[in-house]
Amino acid sequence: MEYTHPFDDPQGHFYLLKNQLGQLSLWPEACALPAGWAIVVPPRPHAECVAWLEQRGGDLHPAAYARGGAA
Repeated sequence: MEYTHPFDDPQGHFYLLKNQLGQLSLWPEACALPAGWAIVVPPRPHAECVAWLEQRGGDLHPAAYARGGAA
């Protein structure tokens, strides 16, 4: 299956980024990096990024959810 949206491609390579709030994001290698985000992990296959998150107890939930501030 061919993916037209780079965020949906399980075969794509992704950065793992972190912002000032400590939020993490998977970001496609092919896309320009967003301002205010720092590279935590250089581009790797999607599965490796997910494994990295699982090994370190990280997640991709918004900061408000991580603090228990959202219902």
